[in-house]
Amino acid sequence: MSETNREEMFARHRKEIRELTARITQKKKNATKKTRRGITSECESLEHELKERQSREIAALDNPDGESIEASEVPESKPEGEEEKEKDRKRLEESNTNTNTTTNTTASNDTPQQSPAGSKKPNRQKARLARRAAEAAALSAVAEAEASALPNPRQAEMRAMQTLLANLHLSEKEIAPDGHCLYSAFADQLPTPSDYKTTRKKCAEYMLAHRDEFEPFLEEPIEEHVRKIGETAEWGGQTEVLALAKAFGVIVNVVQTEGRGVEKMNEEGVEGEVWLGYYRHSFGLGEHYNSLKKVKAEGGS
Repeated sequence: MSETNREEMFARHRKEIRELTARITQKKKNATKKTRRGITSECESLEHELKERQSREIAALDNPDGESIEASEVPESKPEGEEEKEKDRKRLEESNTNTNTTTNTTASNDTPQQSPAGSKKPNRQKARLARRAAEAAALSAVAEAEASALPNPRQAEMRAMQTLLANLHLSEKEIAPDGHCLYSAFADQLPTPSDYKTTRKKCAEYMLAHRDEFEPFLEEPIEEHVRKIGETAEWGGQTEVLALAKAFGVIVNVVQTEGRGVEKMNEEGVEGEVWLGYYRHSFGLGEHYNSLKKVKAEGGS
């Protein structure tokens, strides 16, 4: 392969690593409590596949005939393009902070093989590892600086929600983000004192009694789903909001910063209205509901 083609391959490798880094960063930002584990696994798989493919391409480039290469024939320094690609690969590996898989893989790949007695190869390998460690630390600092400069979804959502609440004349009551938030926020709206246990029980009973209405939207048998609703801290979503609205005969208004701003459910309800504030980015465990209540506008009667 000509030197021009070699540099083109290294440039393509660097571009692939940067693109995958950006893709992984975006996936992790959009991950929810329910999808975080799967997305982390997917990111690790994507990262591993890219590294393996690029390694095969480099091996084919350095040894196109598949011949054995003696340790003494391996050059100490890498071409400039390969060194740049190595730096980009390190940046990709540092971006996956939720697991140690990538770090372990890198350490395994970089571990020097046992050399014959009297060889000076181990010292050169140690020096190379030290240089790579220094480069990784520097790139990690750069990655952190770049991440801090990115828009903060939590702050943006908080600001947008406060504007919506002011325009709709709503006050907000903070609900503990403990998995029961939807049911606790709903219970806070009821005219008679209640708690999340009551609303969870009512939700489970209604869904089971009207299984044809809800079963098509579930990813598991409805019996198991309603068991989780009634007996665990399983987070509730849109399906459970609709079930609660119908079980209690109320209109539910979900205020959110994405989409139309206010989503109404069970508009035929006649027992009153419930207002819920939905957050996607603002709480550490993922999606969250707070309780909202109407307040009088200034100058109103």
